[in-house]
Amino acid sequence: MNAPDPIQAEAVPHTGANMDRVLPRSRGHRWVKPALASASAVLIVAITWLAVPRGLAVKASELDIAPVTAGQFRDELLLRATAAPYESVMLDAAEGGRVEAVEVRDGALLQKGELMFRLSNPQRQQEVLARASDVAQQVANVSTLRAALAMGRSEHRRRIADLEYQTERARRSHARNEQLARRGFLSPAALEESSDTFVLQQRLLDEARADAATEDATRLTAIAEMDRAVSGLNAGLKLVRATADALAVRAPGDGRLTDFHLIVGTSVKPGERLGRIDTPNRFKLLAQVDEYYLARCAPGIAGTAEIGAQPVDVKLTRVNPQIKERRFDIEIEFKSTTSPKGLQPGLTIDTRLVLGQPSAALLLPDGSYYADSGGTWVFVVTADGRGAERRNVRLGRRAAGQVEVLGGLARGERVIVSSYQGFGDSRRLRLDS
Repeated sequence: MNAPDPIQAEAVPHTGANMDRVLPRSRGHRWVKPALASASAVLIVAITWLAVPRGLAVKASELDIAPVTAGQFRDELLLRATAAPYESVMLDAAEGGRVEAVEVRDGALLQKGELMFRLSNPQRQQEVLARASDVAQQVANVSTLRAALAMGRSEHRRRIADLEYQTERARRSHARNEQLARRGFLSPAALEESSDTFVLQQRLLDEARADAATEDATRLTAIAEMDRAVSGLNAGLKLVRATADALAVRAPGDGRLTDFHLIVGTSVKPGERLGRIDTPNRFKLLAQVDEYYLARCAPGIAGTAEIGAQPVDVKLTRVNPQIKERRFDIEIEFKSTTSPKGLQPGLTIDTRLVLGQPSAALLLPDGSYYADSGGTWVFVVTADGRGAERRNVRLGRRAAGQVEVLGGLARGERVIVSSYQGFGDSRRLRLDS
């Protein structure tokens, strides 16, 4: 009888439905124990990995967390607008000089033409004297030309008159000689001489008249040029005098003087900003708006401003599309031509512009997270509150401190609404207390 196979003869205990049954160990089961041990180790590691908190550690107390709620989305733009004068006239120094006198004070109500201050500038006075001297010299030159013209005309008149007389005598003498020659009392040579004399006198007369006309025209042209030069000098003198007169600065219009701080004895440079004159009783509102709303802001949008706990109707009148530091400027006017009482330049006013009609929607509070994610993803707090996961979402309009949720979030879920700038590329956060 053959000896039993040692492999077949060995038996191992097995637990299960038949605990007492002993199975013979075969070659196919030699790795059962190691496989079971490996599976158990993997299971333990997985459980341990799931139990260990994961993600970027952040303090929950430093975060703003808000739930997704259902409500009315109010399509409004809330602003902190600043009251400003409806119109302002800037006061820039047209001339430089030393302040000799200050006649008004900052905040004063001025009338057009009222003297505000006086400057002194010796250089301007010297320019006035020099220009006046030039004008006087040029006027004297014109007077000399006019006198020469008159004298020349007088001389030409006398010469032409003498030549006319001589020409007339020569004509009469020649006419008599022609009659004598026809009767035979005068030789042909004498008649020819008489004719030549008459022709010469006539030519001298014509030349004298032409010379007089040429000289007269030349002198008239010179006088006209001198007159134009005098006019130019007079205009320059008037300008210089106006410049000198500008040293006594007067109010260009009615209004309240603002930012005016001149002191006697100080120097003023040309172009220096000295202050402004504001319309005293009419105001407008200025505000800066996030670039997100640029496409939705247009002149004519209505709204209200809270002044003294009372709503006042306003309208958007101007939009400056130039973006500076992710914001743009707008101007808002009161619908009434008279501004509310109690307004002062620089006063901050709560203002609301209505961009559209309210509608039912899921809502999140607006916050820094929107700018950091572009409104395409958010961090959603897990159910146990121990972490937060990044999730792609669809967010719609932003207005009145609210963000419209279009998809990716359910009512009641909690979202981190503070800034995401410190999270980097993390997909998961661990919220520590």
